[in-house]
Amino acid sequence: MKSEQLIEKCENSLKDKFKLIDEIAYYNQIKVINAFKENSVAVRHFNGTTGYGYDDEGRACLGKLYACVFGAESGIVSPHIVSGTHALTVALFGLLRPGDELLCLSGMPYDTLKDVLLKENSGSLKDFGIEFKYCDLKDGKFDFDKIKKSFNEKVKVVYIQRSRGYELRDAFSCEEIGFACKFVRALGFEGCIFVDNCYGEFAEKTEPSQFGADIIVGSLIKNPGGGLAPNGGYICGKEKYVDLIGKRLTAPSIGLEVGSYSEGYRNFYQGLFMAPHTVAQALKSSLLIGRAMSELGYKNFPDLDKMPYDITRAIEFGDAEKMIDFIREIQYSSPIDGFVCCEPWEMPGYEDKIIMAAGTFVSGASIELSADGPVKPPYVAYFQGALTYEHGKYALLRILNKLLGVRLKTE
Repeated sequence: MKSEQLIEKCENSLKDKFKLIDEIAYYNQIKVINAFKENSVAVRHFNGTTGYGYDDEGRACLGKLYACVFGAESGIVSPHIVSGTHALTVALFGLLRPGDELLCLSGMPYDTLKDVLLKENSGSLKDFGIEFKYCDLKDGKFDFDKIKKSFNEKVKVVYIQRSRGYELRDAFSCEEIGFACKFVRALGFEGCIFVDNCYGEFAEKTEPSQFGADIIVGSLIKNPGGGLAPNGGYICGKEKYVDLIGKRLTAPSIGLEVGSYSEGYRNFYQGLFMAPHTVAQALKSSLLIGRAMSELGYKNFPDLDKMPYDITRAIEFGDAEKMIDFIREIQYSSPIDGFVCCEPWEMPGYEDKIIMAAGTFVSGASIELSADGPVKPPYVAYFQGALTYEHGKYALLRILNKLLGVRLKTE
């Protein structure tokens, strides 16, 4: 079967799921528009400020807007948050105190957080006398027996990572997260339930903050930035927790009263407006590539019988060369640096050599077409993004031709 025929076959098999994704995007688009109207967003909110930024209406309104969209009491949205890892770190340091314990219910968190949690003499939580424990998952799901046994009076924050990270499991749905929230509350837990929401925003009609999470955290160069936000992160949730985190983002004496950004905020507002549609494009691309890889015999997550709960897809190659070829074709399909040949390298924050394709308009933006993974058995490529479905489809054509040994006519 030719690559084009395989793609057509896959598209036909996914029509029902594509229709459901469009329905979710439409629901979320209305939700976002209504939030803009509720918060009386105006052209003046796009203006930049300098210095202390006491009168920065754009910053203040953006936090309220995100909180409204995510069903939260309060929100921080800041271009001064440099990444998802930074947003998570600021939030954890804002909430935890020496002698407290942080308990993760979803296994060991993503690689870039390990030093934040455990590295000695580096300013980690461990250096400040904050203990970290985690409960391994059972068949990719919460292990409630382990969770129950792990609880004690020192636990002040419960942590859940929604996406898979570099694990071969499905992302958690908001409903699954909600069940975990109810479970720990039934154990008598009165502290903060904290969700790393990266890659999951707008994949469903709801967010974890509407299912019992007290704080949700994410990156603006992933889903909620809609491919337009140039940087930044968000932290949304209960006002008492957001205020504590704000005092860590700036200083205890000033909190969220200051913060300027001279470039202006239009791309942040417009990015959020575009996000429901952009996420839908990424979800469709994920399903299409997953279906095609499955047809070729490659195991991938999430299972193609399920709806995806985030924009990432894990594809297991079992072979280093095929994994690297897959990621390189993503780079060769890119509008930026599409001529570059990716090589594995020792990327900051990771334990193993990483190969990463990210020919993106915004550096490192994983809502744009991108892929990466540690070069180690079982050689899994983690694919995410695509601002347009057409871009994802073209990348798949290149991937299939490479794997099937076919040369593109345009080359």
